[in-house]
Amino acid sequence: MCIILSAALIGPRIINVIWWLVAADRWAATFSGPLVPILGILFLPWTTLAYVLVAQDGLTGLGFVAVIIGLFADIGTYGSSAYKNKDKIGFK
Repeated sequence: MCIILSAALIGPRIINVIWWLVAADRWAATFSGPLVPILGILFLPWTTLAYVLVAQDGLTGLGFVAVIIGLFADIGTYGSSAYKNKDKIGFK
């Protein structure tokens, strides 16, 4: 279970960084500077991944749904790790 949780936390960040290095022009077209993508990769990696995938020319109907699904994936990832650690000292 720990391996799956680690992959869910680290996996999208690695994918984002590799995609940023391979397709820098797509990231430059999506974001105006490096600060927002860096913060997105650190705190909301699934949302950032979905946003870069669908919003190169702007965010529209189904693209907005994809970004919302990415946001729920981020919330779920953080929520599941908090739920797993609830029995540790300091979480009672």
